[in-house]
Amino acid sequence: MIQLAWPWAFLLLPLPYLIYRFAPPALAAEDAALWVPQLEHFGVAHHQQGSRRPRWALILALLCWVLLVVACSRPQWLGEPFEMPISGRDLIMAVDLSGSMQIEDFALHGRQVDRLTALKSVAEPFVEQRVGDRLGLILFGEQAYLQVPLSFDRATVKQLLSEAAIGLAGDRTAIGDAIGLALKRAEGDARRQVLILLTDGANTAGALPPLKAAELAARKGLKIYTIGIGAEQMEVSSFLFSRTVNPSSDLDEKSLKAIAETTGGRYFRARDRAELEKIYALLDQLEPVEREQDVFRPVTDLFPWPLAAALLGTLVLVLRELFPGLRRKT
Repeated sequence: MIQLAWPWAFLLLPLPYLIYRFAPPALAAEDAALWVPQLEHFGVAHHQQGSRRPRWALILALLCWVLLVVACSRPQWLGEPFEMPISGRDLIMAVDLSGSMQIEDFALHGRQVDRLTALKSVAEPFVEQRVGDRLGLILFGEQAYLQVPLSFDRATVKQLLSEAAIGLAGDRTAIGDAIGLALKRAEGDARRQVLILLTDGANTAGALPPLKAAELAARKGLKIYTIGIGAEQMEVSSFLFSRTVNPSSDLDEKSLKAIAETTGGRYFRARDRAELEKIYALLDQLEPVEREQDVFRPVTDLFPWPLAAALLGTLVLVLRELFPGLRRKT
């Protein structure tokens, strides 16, 4: 259907008639420079007779004015309404970029990769599937940085996550500051949001202790899901022999469990990429936060068409006045 954004513009339609009816003629205020008893020698009669505009020019001028008024009213074409696929989830991902994330204890496509690379290979498809959810991204190491505020722009979240590099935020881990930043940047009610925190170590930096941050999050209703990353066994080769070590010995599972339990979330352990995929599959089944359904109706402006027609008609009238030959033919 068609609607007018500014229908009051049609009040301008009688403006030319009002000017013609009540405004003084343009030549009435001018004093005559010369009066002569006879005008035949000056060809005035012939000029006045030839200067009368034809009826079609008057009709075209009126039509141009009507088209201009129609363009000023901003006609718009309204498309069919459809509901936006918004589930109501607000998810913030906090990703650890400390130096320990470079340990290559994950397998990806038959080769050993570091923890951050394995995390990206699972998190990016997860982000792509969150159609209708608002996503945010926090990167933390020695300090925490908000890379993407809550937004529907999944492409930006994926791009900045893929560009994240180990050590970008420092070599140590500030888990408490990451939680505090999520609380600080929470838009509106924190109860509408979920924080997914991924780390492979313990809190070794920052001003805010993790458990204190979890208590603050619990008061505001922010639910935190924590994920501990890293294998439990890894073969390390030396010059003479190889030995088995635990590359996740620094992982503070006790604190991560306490953070999740304090805020009503859950703790997950990802020892390899398969477990990490299962965890993200479970996170994808989170209960959505109730929110009013958004309805979108596409709007297309139509004013360029009457405006172009009015300008074209005005051009015809101007050309007629500028070129006397065209005026005589008409």
